[in-house]
Amino acid sequence: MGKMRTQSAPWRAAAVLASVLLVGGVAACGNSDTGGGGTKDDGKITMGFSQVGAESGWRTANTTSIKEAAAEAGIELKFDDAQQKQENQIKAIRNYIQQKVDVIAFSPVVESGWDTVLKEAKDADIPVILTDRSVDSADKSLYKTFLGSDFVKEGKLAGEWLVEQKKTASGPVNIVELQGNTGAAPANDRKKGFGEAIAANPNLKIIASQPGDFTRAGGKQVMEQFLKANPKIDVLFAHNDDMGLGALEAITAAGKVPGKDITIITVDAVKDGMQALADGKFNFIAECSPLLGPQLMDLAKKVHAGEEVPPRIETEETTFTTEQAKEALPNRKY
Repeated sequence: MGKMRTQSAPWRAAAVLASVLLVGGVAACGNSDTGGGGTKDDGKITMGFSQVGAESGWRTANTTSIKEAAAEAGIELKFDDAQQKQENQIKAIRNYIQQKVDVIAFSPVVESGWDTVLKEAKDADIPVILTDRSVDSADKSLYKTFLGSDFVKEGKLAGEWLVEQKKTASGPVNIVELQGNTGAAPANDRKKGFGEAIAANPNLKIIASQPGDFTRAGGKQVMEQFLKANPKIDVLFAHNDDMGLGALEAITAAGKVPGKDITIITVDAVKDGMQALADGKFNFIAECSPLLGPQLMDLAKKVHAGEEVPPRIETEETTFTTEQAKEALPNRKY
């Protein structure tokens, strides 16, 4: 019996050593399969995306573009709808950090209040891309790039068109303004750009300006208030098509002819807005394209690979008059 024990000891040692090597080999393979942020590196990028909501035709088209582009690019998309609430977006971003996604992208509900959660993403070594809307953080290292429109420029284009149209006006031109969400970048910037442009003609005066929250219902409700409080309204500047479309209902119900009695200027150029422009109910639209998906996925691949990208990437856009809307409508994608 003693002899058998001495013979089995080397065998047992070899078996233990083999099992240790086997476990070690498995662990090594496991480690080699983990990529940045601790996620499994199977060659597929995972993106966490937090959307503002579904408040307008523009936003719906933007969401569709992002989802379709992710599928086309082979990027796994974790999508969240913040329903217009910043706290929902912050929660979604923290969830993405916990899930160790490769890239986080989001369209901020408002401009301020992001530094803490963006610092958390930076500390987790997860790059962040801002889409459509910017943040007002002084620390530009908290995000890699901002992809979207120049909202100030959109407001200026709208104002410059109005200045040209009203250059022969001898008396005051009363303007009412339907703003987007309070604190949102497009609302702040479009208001700023429009105000700067119309300053060229002292006859152009904004007599009332209130948020309509980028929705048709909001546009209708606020326009009803404007019409009751102001007997003479010459121009409506709406920060998006949907509010302008809601305002159309209020204007018509008040016995006025939209596009004639009241000049209507909007921003976005979604299909329903373009149809209103082609029908002569709107007078001018500054475009804001929602089709950011392909550019976003291209950026995601670049930042994931550690490539340098420009801090600001502007989308190409134009403006539309009634005749131009008629020409563009048959091929409009959104």
